[in-house]
Amino acid sequence: MVLAFGLVSEQANADFTFGKPTNLGALVNSPGIEASPLITSDGLQLYFNSDRDGGLGGVDLWMASRPTKDDEWGPPVNLGPTINSPAWDLGPSLSADGLTLYFSSEREGGSGGLDLWMASRVTPVDPWVESVSLGAHINSDYMDCGPYILSDGLTLFFYSDRLGDPPGGDIWMTTRATVSDSWSPPVNLESPVNTETWDYWPSLSAGGRVLLFCSSREGGYGNEDVWMAKRPTASDTWSSPINLGPPANTEAWDTCPYVSADGSTYFFVSDRDGGQGSYDLWQASVGPVVDLNSDGIVDAADMCMIVDSWGTDDSLCDIGPPPFGDGIVDVQDLIVLAGHLFEVVPPAEPVE
Repeated sequence: MVLAFGLVSEQANADFTFGKPTNLGALVNSPGIEASPLITSDGLQLYFNSDRDGGLGGVDLWMASRPTKDDEWGPPVNLGPTINSPAWDLGPSLSADGLTLYFSSEREGGSGGLDLWMASRVTPVDPWVESVSLGAHINSDYMDCGPYILSDGLTLFFYSDRLGDPPGGDIWMTTRATVSDSWSPPVNLESPVNTETWDYWPSLSAGGRVLLFCSSREGGYGNEDVWMAKRPTASDTWSSPINLGPPANTEAWDTCPYVSADGSTYFFVSDRDGGQGSYDLWQASVGPVVDLNSDGIVDAADMCMIVDSWGTDDSLCDIGPPPFGDGIVDVQDLIVLAGHLFEVVPPAEPVE
């Protein structure tokens, strides 16, 4: 195997793959609409919005829990009147410490239409205190929706149609120096992330290197698809987005992407066949592509390819953790590959 490191490496051809999507089931999903999944970093709480019976308004925020990640989700509970209102309340995003909940709401007291709001609590087991608007310097007269807060609490992504014509929504970003500072004026992510069509519902990997979002741009598989853009570090520009392809996308509506903190599970919303209602919550496992040269077996030749890319940000050999990489090819990638040595790998449809 050591001698094999001297071989001329071949070009790797993929980043990660999806397992078969599964519906979260009739306890979590209802005959109505479930959307905007958010899973806490420990994997034990699932936030989402729904228009199911028992809410306080047209759409409310709900939460399901489970004792361990191997258990089934328990029955969802409404987050109550501190978070929900008689208006639409949707699109949750939780800070890494679990103490600040960002969401969108049509309630009174905003700047117009759907606005970005937040609520806080003292500890993760305390109740939420009164919700407040993020203010007119963030919100506009138009729709401002789908917040996503990065794990450091210093960057907030969302989407808005504040630019007006042509009709469509864009993804925006606001930052702050510390969690005690005010948010900066929002900045449009522009091309290649945004287009003249709808580009919306952003979510990011834990390190902020991978951006998932929905788009109606050309090149999709159905009504709405999920796309992905990447960057080597959080300070770099975004790559041209690519379509996640099947099985993540279908001819149906596939939207509201969210990746677990460890990158192993992909949550999304779809009205594809096999659901409980109109739009349901689904999940799929995410795994690295370890047969780098596609010869059907994981062996020393694949290790050579990692070694040849050592210390670079080559996404094709940056296989973990998480499955879509951490921004550098190093010993962590060898460890992941070593866990699959001598596996026979059937042909797959990778996400390139």
